[in-house]
Amino acid sequence: MTRKIMGRGVSVTFYGHAAFKLAGGGKTVLIDPWLTNPLLATPVSRVGQVDYILVTHGHADHVGDTVEAAKQTGAHVVVIHELSVLLAKQGVAKVVGMNKGGTFKTDGLEITMTQAVHSSTIEDEGRMVPAGDPGGFVIKFPNGFTAYHAGDTAVFRDMELIRELYRPELAMLPIGSHYVMSPAEAALACRLLKPKWVIPMHYGTFPVLTGTPEELKEHLKGEPDIEVIALKPGETVE
Repeated sequence: MTRKIMGRGVSVTFYGHAAFKLAGGGKTVLIDPWLTNPLLATPVSRVGQVDYILVTHGHADHVGDTVEAAKQTGAHVVVIHELSVLLAKQGVAKVVGMNKGGTFKTDGLEITMTQAVHSSTIEDEGRMVPAGDPGGFVIKFPNGFTAYHAGDTAVFRDMELIRELYRPELAMLPIGSHYVMSPAEAALACRLLKPKWVIPMHYGTFPVLTGTPEELKEHLKGEPDIEVIALKPGETVE
C-alpha cells in the first residue's frame, strides 16, 4: 500500500522493526535491513534496487540480512569503522567504514553518521564481540530532502545539534521503550529535532517493546507542525 503525503520526491518503505528503504534521485538506500523480522519477513529478492545499505549498529535485529542483501544487490554497506571490518570478514565485498560527524558523499547523496546512545555487539565466529559505537544516519538526497534515522537510542540533548546542522524534514525514531526510547522520550526528541514528519519504529516486534504510535501522538498534541506517520510493515509513503 502506498500513501502520498510528503510530496518531496522520495519514497519511504517500512519493512518492520527498524528496517526502511528510501528511494529518490535514482538511488535507493536500505537502512537496518532485518528483512526477515517477524512483522513482515520480506525476502531480499523482493526489495528491488539497493545502492547503499546503512547499518546503525551491530545488534542482530539491525544488521539482520545485510550480508545477504549486499551479495544479492551489489550495494555498498556503510557502517562505523569497527563494524565495517567485521562485515568484510563475513563476506561483504563493498564496505565503507566511517565514523560520527563524517559525511560520505556519493552519487549526489550525503550520508552523515550521528551520535546514538545505546550499545553495539555482533556475533563473530560464535562469540559476541564489540562492534564499535552505535550511531544514527542523516541522509540528504540530491533534491535536498533530508531524513534522519536515529537507530537505537535514548533521547539526548545533542539532537538539537542534528536539527541545527542538518535540519531533517523526516525523522525515523524508536518508541518501543525497554531497549530504546519510550513514546514520551521520542516526543521530546521530536521537540529537539523539529521535523515535519516522524515515523515511529522499533515497537511491537516483541512483547517487551510496549510503546505505540498512539502514545507518541498523545505526547505530541501540543506540536501541530509535527505529523506522526504510523506506517504498517510493507507500507510506503511518498
